[in-house]
Amino acid sequence: MDTSNFKTVSYSQTTITELMIPSYSNFGGKIHGGILLSLMDKVAYACAAKHAGSYCVTVSIDNVDFLQPVEVGELVSLHASVNYVGKTSLVIGFKVISENITDSSVKHTNTSYFTMVSKGMDDKPKIVPGLILERREEIRRYLEAIKRKELKSHYKEELDNQKSNLAIEKEMYKLDTERCIVRL
Repeated sequence: MDTSNFKTVSYSQTTITELMIPSYSNFGGKIHGGILLSLMDKVAYACAAKHAGSYCVTVSIDNVDFLQPVEVGELVSLHASVNYVGKTSLVIGFKVISENITDSSVKHTNTSYFTMVSKGMDDKPKIVPGLILERREEIRRYLEAIKRKELKSHYKEELDNQKSNLAIEKEMYKLDTERCIVRL
């Protein structure tokens, strides 16, 4: 294997910190999830593009769980690193931390994974550099990314199978305990 075009995880690790201002909030005074997603997309791009050395686009987002609300006036730090590389794709892992600057409390608000694809000047997928894993944590993240990829593929297959074999008449009883009304 030619390792001349490999980069370390630390080479492209990226952190962006931003103050959450009132225009980012919803009617409840909490920061809109869409604002956080937009910031995450920016950081994913910066991290992926630095590793790939090219323009990158977001192709999927896995598991965006909002663990705790973010308040106006808090500093949000988005920490991103390349967790996995395929031939033309990269999985960027996130840890989002929110800090209340008046009382110094810190909370973990999000963990997520963005899959990015590197694009060449011709707008076609471009091969990305390999990844040099230097720490056990980096190895764990790489292996977890492989496992998520396998599970995602299995889930998609199973869901497609269930959708194509769904017998509505046989499954109607499941609606009896749900909060819905059927009017046929």
